Amino acid sequence: MAKNVVVVESPAKAKTIEKYMGKDYKVLASMGHVRDLPKSSFAIEINGGVKLEYEALALASSKKAVAAIKKEIKQAETVWLAPDPDREGEAIAWHVAELVKLDPAITRRVTFNEITKRAVTEAFEQPRSINMDLVDAQQARRAVDRIVGYKLSPLLWRTVGPNLSAGRVQSAALYILVDREREIRAFIPREYWDLTAALATEGGDNFLAVYPVGEKEKFTLENEVSATGVLERVRPGPWTVAEVRKSERRRKPPAPFKTSTLQQAGSSKLSLPTWKTMKIAQSLYEAGHITYMRTDSTNLSNDAMGEIGRVVEAQFGKNYHQPRTFTAKSKGAQEAHEAVRPSSVALTPSDLAGQLKGDDLRLY
Repeated sequence: MAKNVVVVESPAKAKTIEKYMGKDYKVLASMGHVRDLPKSSFAIEINGGVKLEYEALALASSKKAVAAIKKEIKQAETVWLAPDPDREGEAIAWHVAELVKLDPAITRRVTFNEITKRAVTEAFEQPRSINMDLVDAQQARRAVDRIVGYKLSPLLWRTVGPNLSAGRVQSAALYILVDREREIRAFIPREYWDLTAALATEGGDNFLAVYPVGEKEKFTLENEVSATGVLERVRPGPWTVAEVRKSERRRKPPAPFKTSTLQQAGSSKLSLPTWKTMKIAQSLYEAGHITYMRTDSTNLSNDAMGEIGRVVEAQFGKNYHQPRTFTAKSKGAQEAHEAVRPSSVALTPSDLAGQLKGDDLRLY
């Protein structure tokens, strides 16, 4: 039996972390959540305070994982709970501790935003106890899921139709869609035309000219008759370039990725559905290639900023090293977390081409 037992959520994450730990550490996977509210009953008591009634998951994989954890902790000197650094991860750590009845005296909670040897080592040097505020936040979310789903869904069955469901997120999202659809249906279309001329200078340079120009002039040509009239007047020419204006524009670099912008980039640049983007990001994180992918922060750690600076100066020169600090726009953003970034910016996609394939390499 190992002196130290480490519990994480997934086998892939366990495999990566085990590479960094010595022989005195045994890393086990809980296979995600180990307890949940039973499906057969409401399981929430709200009279005189809120109380949630949990039960162990009946899945074979969960039972096997819990049995392995119980076996290993019998002789362990310290049990390290290392699920993800968010509400869900904190709740998994708490559920594991409650289900296997961990002794608080030997239980430590550790978190890291990236699964690298440095980050994992530093986390184990700074353990803490389970943060019950985070656990309660997750329990509140789970309770609202249950209350909305179990109380409103039967109402839909009685008043709208069978097999319909209400949900904390889906019902709010449906309202937004319905509201938008009503705006679309109430929209009164207005006709407008525009003209584009393909021109060439005497020197052979080709360019396009458009009319009307700008949003304010958008409805200048209100119908085909007015558009055709302008077309017939200008078609014979001559065409003259009356003025050439030159201007400089500054384009600031976009902020580092957070979850939503990573999903948007995956969709627009790689044509990946959001679920696949997150699935790939999860595997990249668990393999130690990127930082934690569920975050609303655009912060970068000092270590990351330092490495980025060194890479930029080495490849492009000091003139291109201009550090920027990004802050979250939303009030509720968790600034303690980092943005989604490569664990090491020095590792280019070509460096990992032997380890990553297909969409995994494209997203990285």
